Amino acid sequence: MTATSRREYLGKVRERYRRAGRGYKARILDEFCVVCGYERKWAIRLLNRRLCGPAKRPGPEATYGAGLFKVLKGLWLASGQMCGKRLKEALPLWMPHYRGECNQETRALLLAASAATLDRLLAPARARYGRRGLGGTKPGALLKTQIPIRTDNWDVSGPGYMEADTVAHCGTSLAGDFIWSVVLTDIHTGWTCQRAVWNKGSGGVIEAISDMEKKLPFALLGFDCDNGSEFLNYHLLAYFAQRPRPVGFTRSRPYHKNDNAHVEQKNWTHARQLLGYERLAHPELVEPINALYGQEWELLQNFFSPSMKLKKKQRIGARQVRHHDKAQTPLARLLESPALNAVHRNELETLYAGLDPFKLSQKVERKLGKIWQEVRRHSLASTPVALRAPCVAASENLPSAPVS
Repeated sequence: MTATSRREYLGKVRERYRRAGRGYKARILDEFCVVCGYERKWAIRLLNRRLCGPAKRPGPEATYGAGLFKVLKGLWLASGQMCGKRLKEALPLWMPHYRGECNQETRALLLAASAATLDRLLAPARARYGRRGLGGTKPGALLKTQIPIRTDNWDVSGPGYMEADTVAHCGTSLAGDFIWSVVLTDIHTGWTCQRAVWNKGSGGVIEAISDMEKKLPFALLGFDCDNGSEFLNYHLLAYFAQRPRPVGFTRSRPYHKNDNAHVEQKNWTHARQLLGYERLAHPELVEPINALYGQEWELLQNFFSPSMKLKKKQRIGARQVRHHDKAQTPLARLLESPALNAVHRNELETLYAGLDPFKLSQKVERKLGKIWQEVRRHSLASTPVALRAPCVAASENLPSAPVS
């Protein structure tokens, strides 16, 4: 007997069961168990349920319904699939710009929900990432005696001390020419900038760093990098040293990746989650990627994406317990800093007042879609005609929206 047939039969038997006397109820119950194959206690529960519908589930009424989940999922996807603690602080920034169907009660519930509740509600929709990329850092043998290793912590009570790293968009092979992303992260505020360069020659890297420095809302005071040859060269050393106020130029310890933990984290959230692990092997893509990096993506991450900073960690037995501060956007941390001058403060507040995170997110997706169209076009152009059909099928797996 199918489930539909059982439900129809239950509706008919329930009417007879409710009107019957004690002796006749037992006979109806025996017949119902034989026909449907139910255990006796379960059959009694089914027959005693109200005619208006299924029995009420135990416990309190559900607070968060399907309508709220739909709104929350849209906000979560648009904001880059943040964790609950970051999303909790991002919702007050994003909700005023939300234009979908959302009543005042739903807005109040979302803003009042805890970080753990947000994580629980989003569990069915949470994306999982397991693939890792390749590392492209080649040791720079020059200047290791002139560029000191940073063995102590800078005075990072204010903005201006940046960590730098590069991300290889090489696919599954480091051979040949391809695009790299140069990433700079301010230690105090988390303010992050990226630029794409073709290969990682010193000229292109310096040009990218210079362009990012011009757009920083604070002065560059310190520059710390790994031991890659794209940073350890005379050109970059002269760029930082030959100025009225030289920039402190230091490097991390070889083979100690966590020395640059701030920027290493942003490599994932700001570069990999946007461009993924596909190979970008065409110089024509540098300009559109930089147009995305330097405009919408930078504004979205620095103005509307809260992040947490590690305050301290302690070992309790065999466990490392980490304590983080409240999630804040880089802009919020920067505005709290007394080192920010009034001119830059007014510029940032005026710029923030005119921004809509949903429009920024939509522009990011449109620009990224055009980038992947170019990737597919170049892939087809460089593939022999006899092999183009498999190539087209493979290109359909390329992301058409931000991996976030």
